[in-house]
Amino acid sequence: MSDTPEILERIRALSRLAPFNNWLNLEVHRIESGEAELHLRWRDEFAQYSGFLHAALIGGLIDTACGFAAASQVGNVTASQFSVRCLRPAVAETFVARARVLKAGRRQVFVNAELGDLADTDGTPFAVGEALMVPIPS
Repeated sequence: MSDTPEILERIRALSRLAPFNNWLNLEVHRIESGEAELHLRWRDEFAQYSGFLHAALIGGLIDTACGFAAASQVGNVTASQFSVRCLRPAVAETFVARARVLKAGRRQVFVNAELGDLADTDGTPFAVGEALMVPIPS
């Protein structure tokens, strides 16, 4: 299924329900069935002590992108488990988190994601991760 206005608006509305996403000013840039792309513009308060994007935000972006990718296929989900591997210090004007559903079942949805620099289209990601999402009743 290609990017449809209905799916995109449903996920954007879902994102607006989360105070954390609103504080981040997280942008749901693209949604397709089983895929999500989120953008986050840098702000100084996102930094850890060396000036890089804080690992807590890296984890939050990976988790959120995975959740939205899963939700685009199966509806409401929650994370059962997720893991993140930081590959290099994260510094960018705009971060991009992309997630893709690997397998969607009735009880579990397996998703992977990566976090990179929107301006660097062929570089190494800052972080990669995966999540196990569980569908929840609406």
